Amino acid sequence: MPLWISESDVVQLMEMRNAIAALESGLLTEAAGNALNMVKTHVEWPGGGTLHAIGAAFPAAGFVGTKTWAHTPGGATPLIVLYDSNNGELKAVIESFALGQMRTASASALATERLAAPGAKEFAIVGTGKQAIPQLAAILAVRPIRQVRAFSPDEARRNKFVARVRAEFEISAVAVSSVREAVQGAAIVTAVSRAKDPIITADMLDPGTHINAVGAITPNRAEFAADVIARATQIVADSVAQAQKLSRELIEVLGADKTKWNSVQSLAALIVGKGARKASDDLTFFKSLGMGISDLALAIDIYRKAADTGMGRKFPHPDKVSPKLQATQMAPSHAGG
Repeated sequence: MPLWISESDVVQLMEMRNAIAALESGLLTEAAGNALNMVKTHVEWPGGGTLHAIGAAFPAAGFVGTKTWAHTPGGATPLIVLYDSNNGELKAVIESFALGQMRTASASALATERLAAPGAKEFAIVGTGKQAIPQLAAILAVRPIRQVRAFSPDEARRNKFVARVRAEFEISAVAVSSVREAVQGAAIVTAVSRAKDPIITADMLDPGTHINAVGAITPNRAEFAADVIARATQIVADSVAQAQKLSRELIEVLGADKTKWNSVQSLAALIVGKGARKASDDLTFFKSLGMGISDLALAIDIYRKAADTGMGRKFPHPDKVSPKLQATQMAPSHAGG
């Protein structure tokens, strides 16, 4: 029977270093041609809501699946539906808020591990919402960060974030009153905001800065100005095809010119060694949009662990099926006369 794997199950079955390893394995599978990505599709409606769907196939591993969620001002409830790629059998439904946070943070970690200065000690985060703590935890897993500078427009929220960082991670953390104050002098900058228009320009950033652009995942949003992209000596996207469709920051600079897009490499290509930080690099730029391969890489790992340990809830539960529905399921079919 299929499993329903809850948020609490996910948190028990996977921590950040496991998530980073699972994502790296999934990207290596993609690079080898054994994982296929379904480019994200979305629809927007008045009031700030967006419905998203992404997916991927890992046929050699025997899994395919989709993730869907409605992002609304009142919240979101993302779910991954995992199937057997050989017979279409439902394997699991996974509540995916925590999984999505770990997936997104793990992508930033893998890009940072390869593109940031090895001794980077100062980290700036712009945006202190629900993604901020996982993003910090991921960066701490790959670089010896000693100080965090945090900015968000909400003073109370950024102060609360800084207090939590000091308590949980025991490193220096400072709440600052402007984006410029946060990012200037930082070796690594992660933006995970809800900005609709660019809030970070090239003159704010020191040479050698690595950037994780995480917040703007639809064409109506941007966090980084065009002059940041122009200064970038390496540009990486989790999915180049997706970036061509959804990343306003890159579309406005690279347009529809395929030769310009050839300079953008996928995260999978970076992972297999086709790119790394060079001594001559100025800004390095990672555009994270979220992709099905990333979600499925973690979901498959979580499903296997749940199946091995007996976690998750099997469904449909017998006592939740009505007698009328049971009778309908057992009745002979009259299709075809």
